Amino acid sequence: MGHQHYNGLKTAALFGVLWAVLLALGTVIGNGRLIWVFALVGVLTTAYSYWNSDKIAIRAMHAQPVSELEQPAMYRIVRELSTAARQPMPRLYVSPTAAPNAFATGRNPRNAAVCCTDGILALLDERELRGVLGHELMHVYNRDILTSSVAAAVAGVITSIAQMMLIFGGGNDRDRGGNPLAALAMAILAPLAAMLVQLAVSRTREYDADEDGARLTGDPLALASALRKLELGTQVRPLPQDRELVDVSHLMIANPFRGGGVGRIFATHPPMPDRIARLQRMAGLPPA
Repeated sequence: MGHQHYNGLKTAALFGVLWAVLLALGTVIGNGRLIWVFALVGVLTTAYSYWNSDKIAIRAMHAQPVSELEQPAMYRIVRELSTAARQPMPRLYVSPTAAPNAFATGRNPRNAAVCCTDGILALLDERELRGVLGHELMHVYNRDILTSSVAAAVAGVITSIAQMMLIFGGGNDRDRGGNPLAALAMAILAPLAAMLVQLAVSRTREYDADEDGARLTGDPLALASALRKLELGTQVRPLPQDRELVDVSHLMIANPFRGGGVGRIFATHPPMPDRIARLQRMAGLPPA
C-alpha cells in the first residue's frame, strides 16, 4: 500500500534524531564508555518485546481467543480482508472490557493477533467494524510493531542514561573538563526529546494505518464514522491508567485514556478530528 505523506522518510528522520541524542549523551557521560552497555540493554529489551509483543498486549487486556461460532462477524470480515491483501488470517481475540477499542499485534503477518473489546463490538455496526479491522490489519502488514519496538527501546536507553546523569552528576570529573551544567541540561532535555520522537513515530503509524486500511476496505467513511464514535466512547468509558495498559496503549486504534490540555500534546495518537478529516478527503468529501 502506498503512502501520500512520505512517512517512511519522516520515520527515518525521527530515528536519526533519537540516535543523535543518544550520541550526544555518550559524549557527556563517562567519555562514552557506558553507552554500549545501555545500547545492549536496549537491543535485548527490543528483541524480547518484539518477539513477545502479541502475548504482552493480549495478557494486559485479559483477552481470550474466540471461535467463528462466537464471533461470526469478526471472522467474516477479517477473512475477507486478509484474502484481499493476500495475507494469512491472524488469530482473533476479544477483551472483556466495556472500554471501546481494538488493536493488532505480532511480529509479522504469520504471527499476528487482532483483538476487539466487548465495548467496541457493542458500539459499532458491521460496516464500521470492518473499517476498524482494516486499520488494524494494516498495522501488521506495515510492520509497525518493529518500528514502535525500536523507537521505544532507543527512547528507553536515552531516558535511562539521562536519569543516571542526574544521579551521578554527569559521569565526568571536573579535572577532565566535565561540564555539570551540560550534563544537567542533557539529563532534562534528552528524555523529553526521546518521548517526543517516540510519540511522533506512533502518530505517523496511525495516519498510515488509517489511509491503508481505508484503501483495503474501499470505504474510508466507514472508518471515519467508527473514529467519531470511538472519540466519544473512549472518553465516557476510558481504561484505567495501569502500568501494563499504558505500555500497550500505543497499539490501540484510539487513545484509551481520558485526557486533555497538556496531556493531548503527549498523546500517542493523532487528534481524532484530523484523522476523520483525512478520511473524508480520501472519500472526496470536504471536512465537516
